[in-house]
Formats: sequence, structure tokens, C-alpha cells
Amino acid sequence: MSHLQFASMKLSARIVFTLIFCLILAACGGREQATDTAATGRPQASSKPLTIKGSDTMVILGQRFAEEYMKENPGVVVQINGGGSGTGIAALINGTVDLAQSSRPMKDKEKADAEKNRGAKLNETPVALDALAVFVHASNPVHELSIDQIKGIYTGKTTNWSQVGGKNAPIVIYGRENSSGTYEYFKEHVLSKEDFAPRVQTLSGTAAVINAVAADANGIGYGGIAYAKEVRAIGVKKDAASPGVEPKEETVANGTYPISRNLYFYWVANARPELERFVQWAISPEGQTVVENVGYYPLATTASEVPATTATTRTQ
Repeated sequence: MSHLQFASMKLSARIVFTLIFCLILAACGGREQATDTAATGRPQASSKPLTIKGSDTMVILGQRFAEEYMKENPGVVVQINGGGSGTGIAALINGTVDLAQSSRPMKDKEKADAEKNRGAKLNETPVALDALAVFVHASNPVHELSIDQIKGIYTGKTTNWSQVGGKNAPIVIYGRENSSGTYEYFKEHVLSKEDFAPRVQTLSGTAAVINAVAADANGIGYGGIAYAKEVRAIGVKKDAASPGVEPKEETVANGTYPISRNLYFYWVANARPELERFVQWAISPEGQTVVENVGYYPLATTASEVPATTATTRTQ
């Protein structure tokens, strides 16, 4: 046998040995990963992230949900984007996101379109309670307004703070863009579906509204209670004869605050299992602790009483 043939045989043997060794390592690694997953109960790593889009009011909540969930489940990636409830709902309908965050209930047509386009029932899951708060500058002497007074301001009938018990100064009005669920909710429940006054300054998110009011002694704005920093949330009166009610957890939970609401997750029933696990976690006691830490209010019932797979009904 020549030296060349002998060397070739040795090289072939080494290649075969290396391949066998790699296969053994891969098998052991696979068993170890399976064992670790079974032991921890955590989802296995996925190359495809969970994509969530929608309400700007809910962005800070969604981001905190994602942060805490990914800490506990290193194999899962959750991506959060805002843009408004309407934007998130549109993305859910056309299938470009896994879940829509919305600060308003979906409309009947939106629900029908989602089920038709996605080929599955739509799930509606409340994940938090919110007080839609009305904010004024910290120096403003007005501490409460009725629903009708707020409506008068935002429809342009009331233009000076002296008309509602304040100082003689023009009211500067800040609001949200029309893709916002908060805009739609406010228009329906406070303005009785009347149009906003042309002089309302439209801003792209609740944080922008807060910043504007905090810098404007004559300003007024509205948004989710979790954003109430460096401004004052006024008491809201159901009518002229009612007392002003401050937006607090107890007044939202017992229904005495006039403009409280649910914050929702919307997703389809044929979604990936890891999405359902994320939703169930959000309404669990651990997830509801995140809700409190962000500044919204936890659901009135426990997660075991709020199934994450409840299909919506078209009764609106």
C-alpha cells in the first residue's frame, strides 16, 4: 500500500469519527434542551417574535408586559409598537401583527373583517382598567368639571376658564389624533359623538398631551391615568348635581368615576400557542402586578375568572 493510499484512509477515518462525534453531541444537546424545557415549563426559543401593535395609551403597559415576560421566558421575543388603536386593529385585520392593543372596543365591522381575513374567531381580552382622565396645569384653580362642561370646552362652546369657575383666561385645548382609541372613546362618551372644535390642538400621543398641559397654565387635555405626571387630574362630575369624582382605582373599580374603561388585547383563535401563553400571563396575578406598577388599575376579577380565549360577540 502506498503512502498516499494510507494517508487517504486515515483522513477518511477521521472524517467519519468527527461526524459521529458531532451527531452524538447534537443528540445529547437536544435531550438536554428538552429536559430543561420540561423542567422549567418555559417556551422554547423561537426565531419568530410575537408582534404587538396599537394603542399609544397602552404602549407603556405593553412594553412593561414584554420586558417582564421576556425576563421569565428567555426563549420568547415580544415586539411592541404604538401608532394608535385603529392602526393596531388594521394591522391585526390584515395579518401583519399577532395582537392588537386597543383602548376602545373593536367595532362590529372591524371584528367581522378580522375573522374573515384571518380565518378564525376573534378573541377580546381585557387586560387592565383605566380612568380616562382630564388634565389641567398644576396651578389651575379649577378642580372639577362636569361631563357637560368638558363637552362645552372641547366642542368650542366654552372658551374662557372664567365660564367654569376659573380665572379670566382663554382655554387652550389639547387632544389626540383621530386614529387614537382614546380620541374615539372621548368623542363618544364625553362629546356624545359631536365634533371637536377646530381649535383643538391635535397631538400624537398622551405623553405629548401631558407635556403640553404641563407647560401651559391655561391648557387642558385628556388621556390614560398612567401618564398623569406634572399635571393634575381633575374630578369629573356625571352631571351638574353630582359630586366630582377623582380618577382612582376604587372609583374606577366601583364604577363611580364617569369615564372609566377597559384596555384590551385583540387576537385570533388560530394564533401561535406562545401568544396565548403571553395573554394568559398578562391577566394572571403576576401580570396584573405589572398593570399596577405602570399606573393603570388591575382587573376586578382574577385571571381564573377572565378566560383569555373568549370570542367577541357582535352586540354593540
